[in-house]
Amino acid sequence: MDNLQMKIALTMIPQIGPKLVRRLVSYAGSVEAVFNEKRRFLEKIPGIGEVRATHFDSKKLLSGAEKELQYIQKEGILSLFYLDKDYPVRLRECEDAPVIIYVKGTVDFNVSKVISIVGTRNASEYGKSCTEEIVAYLAAQYPDLLVVSGLAYGIDIAAHKAALKYNIKTIAALAHGFRFIYPSLHSNYAKKIVAQGALVTEFQSDCKPDPGNFVSRNRIIAGLADATLIVESAVKGGALITADLANSYNREVFAVPGRSSDILSGGCNNLIKQNKAALAENGSDIEFAMGWYMEKKKPVLIQKSFFIQLKPEEEKIMQYLQEKGDSPLDEIGISLGMPVAMVSATLLNLEFSGLVKTLPGKYYRKI
Repeated sequence: MDNLQMKIALTMIPQIGPKLVRRLVSYAGSVEAVFNEKRRFLEKIPGIGEVRATHFDSKKLLSGAEKELQYIQKEGILSLFYLDKDYPVRLRECEDAPVIIYVKGTVDFNVSKVISIVGTRNASEYGKSCTEEIVAYLAAQYPDLLVVSGLAYGIDIAAHKAALKYNIKTIAALAHGFRFIYPSLHSNYAKKIVAQGALVTEFQSDCKPDPGNFVSRNRIIAGLADATLIVESAVKGGALITADLANSYNREVFAVPGRSSDILSGGCNNLIKQNKAALAENGSDIEFAMGWYMEKKKPVLIQKSFFIQLKPEEEKIMQYLQEKGDSPLDEIGISLGMPVAMVSATLLNLEFSGLVKTLPGKYYRKI
């Protein structure tokens, strides 16, 4: 039996989401082993129990998966399982990431710079203009930039249009299967995105764009990127959910400010006020906060150990990374008993000196 068919079948088990699927595979030892286990074994897995185990009808699941497999093979759709080496690195770091993502198009998910841009569906001309100006600036500075959004009306489609206009790759994360395009008015843009990036979804081909799917889709938008930019949002809006998700993944969040009287700026202003997002008036604000600008002034690394005199806190961090390997910012601070702000500033200096490298998810590596 095709191993991919089994992987697809795992995503079709009722009442068992991505986290529990990972647990199933972990306890059983492999995807194949899950389908060979007795139900009494599955019942004992934490979080599964008798009720969820009764939904595991392997014959029915594999039959449904076979139809999906035939569809994606016929349509030339790429499927990436969370254990596959080509699965997006940034997304894999998220504990609730999809078990499988389906990809139509060609894109390198793991380029050095990825930004998600989302906002209100009822975007103003100001919001659309800000979106294009920011994308234009970043595209000019970083031609390998990847822009992620959700193909929705308003800011989402403005972000895709700007990426297409300035010849950079873009990804549209969908809240439905590939038999649909929502909104249908963006079908032509979807085709252009496939030619200059990719459409991505976790949903099977016949899954319709139901309301609940959009919240689920937002975690892909946040999870694929180093940073998420909110351009316009009311006090309550789907873009704010994406911002919360990005924060929960320890990714950077930016928001474009607006007038206090502007309804469409209420959500962005609140994010900034509550320190849930950094203020971004333009592309250079994002460039500076992300540390991308430093690549334009790469230091000479020859015999660096002979010429660089480290401060005590720098020596501590370098020793920690030497012993522990790649480590996240918060963990370094807690382990060394140093304030996060000090750790962040020290790591920035070490990176500028060519001693440390920033990895996706705010992890750091000793060079």
